[in-house]
Amino acid sequence: MLGFSGKRVITFFHFDSRCLSKLIKCKSNCDQLEKPSVETPPDPTFTPVPIQTKSSAVDEEALWEQLVRATEKLEAEDRLRASEVGLLLNFMGFHMYKTLSETWSVASGAVFSPVALFSTLTSFYVGALDPTASRLQAFLGVPGEGQGCTSRLDGHKVLSSLQTIQGLLVAQGGASSQARLLLSTVVGLFTAPGLHLKQPFVQSLSSFAPITLPRSLDLSTDPNLAAEKINRFMQSVTGWNMGRALTAVSPDSTLLFNAYVHFQGKMRGFSLLPGLKEFWVDNTTSVSVPMLSGTGTFHFWSDSQNNLSVTRVPLSANTYLLLIQPHHTPDLRKVEALTFQHNFLTRMKNLSPRAIHLTMPQLTLKASYDLQDLLAQAKLPTLLGAEANLGKISDANLRVGKVLNSVLFELKADGEQAPESVPQPAGPEALEVTLNSPFLLAVLERSSGALHFLGRVSRPLSAE
Repeated sequence: MLGFSGKRVITFFHFDSRCLSKLIKCKSNCDQLEKPSVETPPDPTFTPVPIQTKSSAVDEEALWEQLVRATEKLEAEDRLRASEVGLLLNFMGFHMYKTLSETWSVASGAVFSPVALFSTLTSFYVGALDPTASRLQAFLGVPGEGQGCTSRLDGHKVLSSLQTIQGLLVAQGGASSQARLLLSTVVGLFTAPGLHLKQPFVQSLSSFAPITLPRSLDLSTDPNLAAEKINRFMQSVTGWNMGRALTAVSPDSTLLFNAYVHFQGKMRGFSLLPGLKEFWVDNTTSVSVPMLSGTGTFHFWSDSQNNLSVTRVPLSANTYLLLIQPHHTPDLRKVEALTFQHNFLTRMKNLSPRAIHLTMPQLTLKASYDLQDLLAQAKLPTLLGAEANLGKISDANLRVGKVLNSVLFELKADGEQAPESVPQPAGPEALEVTLNSPFLLAVLERSSGALHFLGRVSRPLSAE
């Protein structure tokens, strides 16, 4: 388990350093790490343009093509590194999901991106100097000391692997596939006027966030107005309706780091049912929502001992949607605690193929969370606080405010609306699986083993 003792960070799982040989650099003379013999020139800097500066709209098609191209010439080492990073982010993702989900009400639904979380923390690691860098490395799950040397995680290789992980998710659908997956990541770096950022740091972010938007604005005079300006700016650039993603910023902050993720998937062979159908939030409350329906051979497992069922539906050749349904709605939290943990993928090996007629809601899930809050709950409130050494981001004495991760998750049918008069046949041997009460979901990319999304669907959004 993740634990902390004073200022010493204890990793919540252990890796043999040999397993991470492609990620870390180990020098036998540790003094060379602290006292480099060659003096390096200072990094070039720039001042972000004002937030009112006109910006081009995000081209999600171009982002998709860029991710696909990034996977076309992958070598065995790249895939191995992606698997290692996938393992790291899964462990951290489960722990942080648990921390975050404890703040959600039973009636709410939300979605969480372990990839966005790990990418954000790695970005700060790339921009940090000791002691902050060592603490971030330990929090990322990689031991920093051992075998008589100090081992440094190669943050740039990790960010490159995160790009590979994103590319593997979307590349499987094919350019002409109706059911292809879209995944777009945009980072906004919002600074106080006049603050200089270091170019190498901002350039490093392009690996996992091809669009990084450094912008300056007054963060101190009117925190609510600053938040509104940032929300309007991101809405105009992305076109994504994420709701009120950012509220009042801290007036003494000089840097905000906001990562925005948009995922859109289509269920192959599924159609939108006519009209709206009932989804039971609890035993007495229902809402009317659009539903999808499709029949196919999916992997399935019913665990009578723990009162849950799992259905695995392919979203592409290598990406799966995992749907976890408690047999009894009040057991949702218990099932969530049981399934979303480190042995999750091992449990999924119990699934076996079966003909299934699946009915489930069309999904639009939105969530925003402040990583600073999560760090505070993990008993690390000062990790990115006023004393953090972020000398590779800026020479200024940075005061990091909110570190926001916002996710827009959309799942639709790839077919037309099913005719009203023709019911969809399930077949004599097909199992009926209907998700019309709260359930959990996960999106898994098989090559890297990375879990891109974890979520709870308690009250789907009605038709918009």
